Amino acid sequence: MNESYFVGWGTLALINAVLAQGKNRSGLNWFLLSLLLGPVATFFLALSEKR
Repeated sequence: MNESYFVGWGTLALINAVLAQGKNRSGLNWFLLSLLLGPVATFFLALSEKR
């Protein structure tokens, strides 16, 4: 696979971690979940309410 694919996936995971912390959720958990699910995790995180 192209190397930029992995860079993009990792960047998305970092963005999700920051977004999760902004919603008072665990950034580490969302980072790891994002590594597995990618854009699907972003979708669920965007729809979640702030705690």
